[in-house]
Amino acid sequence: MHTENTAQFSVGQLIQHRLFEYRGVIIDVDPSFHGSDSWYQSNARSKPPKERPWYHVLVDGGEMRTYVAERNLEPDGEGGPINHPDVKEHFEGLGENGYVLRRQQN
Repeated sequence: MHTENTAQFSVGQLIQHRLFEYRGVIIDVDPSFHGSDSWYQSNARSKPPKERPWYHVLVDGGEMRTYVAERNLEPDGEGGPINHPDVKEHFEGLGENGYVLRRQQN
C-alpha cells in the first residue's frame, strides 16, 4: 500500500513520459511539487496533483531537463542509454536496473 508521498520511481531509473512520449532518466525526486504557482499554471496543463511526488528528469536526445508529475511517467520499455550531456555528471554508467549514481567526492 502506498502512503501519500511514496515515490513510484527512483533516481537513476529510466522513464517515459505518458503524454509527450520522450525518454529520460530521473536525477532527483521531490516528495511533492516544489515549484512556483506561476510555473505550475503555465507548465502543468493537465493539473497533476501537487501533493504527489515530482521528478527532475534529463531528457534523451538533447540538453533539456524537465520537472514532471508522477502520474505523467511510466517505466521505460526500451532500456537503452540516455543521450544527454549531464548524464556523466550524475551517474557512473548504465547498469541492469538503470543508471548507477556517481559516488560523491569528499
